[in-house]
Amino acid sequence: MTVNFCPERDILAERRVLVVGDVMLDRYWFGVVERISPEAPVPVLHVQRVHERLGGAANVALNVKTLGGQVTLLSMVGQDEPAQQLQALLHQQGIAAVLGQDPSLQTIVKLRLIGRAQQLLRVDFEQEPDHEVLAQMLTDFERELPRHDVVLFSDYGKGGLAHIPRMIELARAAGKPVLVDPKGSDYARYAGANVITPNRSELMQVLGNWQGEVELERKAQFLRKRLGLQALLLTRSEEGMSLFDADGVSHVKAQVREVADVTGAGDTVIATMALMLSCGLPLAQAMEIANRAGGLVVAKFGTASLTYEELRGSAVAQP
Repeated sequence: MTVNFCPERDILAERRVLVVGDVMLDRYWFGVVERISPEAPVPVLHVQRVHERLGGAANVALNVKTLGGQVTLLSMVGQDEPAQQLQALLHQQGIAAVLGQDPSLQTIVKLRLIGRAQQLLRVDFEQEPDHEVLAQMLTDFERELPRHDVVLFSDYGKGGLAHIPRMIELARAAGKPVLVDPKGSDYARYAGANVITPNRSELMQVLGNWQGEVELERKAQFLRKRLGLQALLLTRSEEGMSLFDADGVSHVKAQVREVADVTGAGDTVIATMALMLSCGLPLAQAMEIANRAGGLVVAKFGTASLTYEELRGSAVAQP
């Protein structure tokens, strides 16, 4: 029999996910380091190749797309060269995007310098937008909401989700499931969502440290009830995942793989969860499939996505 069942492609192709959040352009400069600079004790990277990828919420949208679902990306960018590159990459991937533009806004860029497959340095270019600029997103959100089955908020803490409490309220009123990949220590802004998916370090910012599984469950359930969540999904790297809901807690072990890069693994996990829930799968089963997807994507270098064929082909066969 096959466990970690994944819906058929034609079913996923009918599902529509609205992804809202902070988009960014991930730039990679690949090269070799053969000497130390005479100006300072730092390595000199001889750049030989430049590569650009969708980052942040754009990578979440890409994961929904490559897994076989339909997706619309809603975000804000500047009127600059990185915004043009983002739009070109989105068009290349066939991702529908509603990108508000403002000339005063700097599109987020994460530049990674790579020498012999090792990241030497990351340089961030970013600027937090003001609330007036983001008001346009709320109007776009209300227009796009009825056409989608599930809403996914990808919060990278860059200021693009200033209106998320109102957006969650609108989505729930419309009967749409809401998933949030959270950031920061103020989870009150996510109140009313169906599922939030923090990792260990993110949850510790909110709950503080915990001593053992009993205390973790007590604190997680208290937070879940206080925020009115259906479930809290904790991603735990090598320890797998834990799902806290009204029935208690359930765990799934990590898929043991050689880890190349954990960048963007959370994007793959929440994109998979959103698609599985949009197909009507129970939370526990959706978690198992999302866990498998996360295990597959960390074997890839850099910000990466997962295809339907990779996910489907990795199902574990048992007698």
